[in-house]
Amino acid sequence: MFHKEGTISIIIGFVVAGALAALATQIEMPSWLSYILIALGLVFLIIILQFFRNPTRTTIFDDATIVSPVDGKVVVIEKVQENEYFKGERLMISVFMSPINVHVTRYPVGGKVSYSKYHPGKYLVAWHPKASEENERTTVVVDHKNGQQVMHRQIAGALAKRIVNYAVENDNVDQGSESGFIKFGSRVDVYLPVDTPVSVALNQKVKGGVTVLAQF
Repeated sequence: MFHKEGTISIIIGFVVAGALAALATQIEMPSWLSYILIALGLVFLIIILQFFRNPTRTTIFDDATIVSPVDGKVVVIEKVQENEYFKGERLMISVFMSPINVHVTRYPVGGKVSYSKYHPGKYLVAWHPKASEENERTTVVVDHKNGQQVMHRQIAGALAKRIVNYAVENDNVDQGSESGFIKFGSRVDVYLPVDTPVSVALNQKVKGGVTVLAQF
């Protein structure tokens, strides 16, 4: 299963692979060069298909948990000053995505979307300390029924040139449902109340909509 955001890219992948295969078989050239052209086309297509894959994920709905919004590796767990919405101290958990990870973004909790905003910006490497405030990004806040608010922020990296955000203010959303998509390597930060017990460790690999990051 492939994500709808990859439709154009997948078509391009098939066209490029087909063009290289046609070139390799229709034009007279050394056989080794033909094999290389065909292999390049297949590798290009496989990379595109692999990046836009959208595997089915089963989220176990639990109002006591905050699940990871994306696949990747936990690179930051620390208290920070959040200045856009909360304007105060929050616990931030950051998940870094490499180009080989699934890039669907999911809601870490269910509830009502109270804030959704896109910010144009730079394309610093995703792990840069200033990336969360200076890079292209989207910020989404969900009001949980327990009265707590959870923010997740999609952040573009050096390769990510397009962030897609599906969150609409005042919409009711389910935990683990699709919140957006980021094209190519990037990261997502989750902001929680400072006293939230954390369930993951640094450098741990996580799955979007499945791995529990923390618990209320």
